Amino acid sequence: MEADNMVKITVIIGGRPYPLRVAVADEPAIRKIVSEVNDKINTFQTTYHGRDRQDALSMTLLTYAYDLFKLRQEPPPASDPKEVVEQLTHIDELLTHLL
Repeated sequence: MEADNMVKITVIIGGRPYPLRVAVADEPAIRKIVSEVNDKINTFQTTYHGRDRQDALSMTLLTYAYDLFKLRQEPPPASDPKEVVEQLTHIDELLTHLL
């Protein structure tokens, strides 16, 4: 990443500030993720009254790790055979035109 394309931001996660350098194009996604993480932390703190913020943060991390694990275990979606044939036909037409 080029330095010109980077921006310094500070995000607050679980009440603590974290300075980051991110690509300008990635900033909206980072801010959305931070918001979702904080919402999930707040949900865990509300649901489990006796737990501290560290517990809520750990449970949030575990939730995201589990979701990522499930995604990695799922087979990739099967391609529609008709769509694949259409794409191959289009590629064949382009190659024929170039020859």
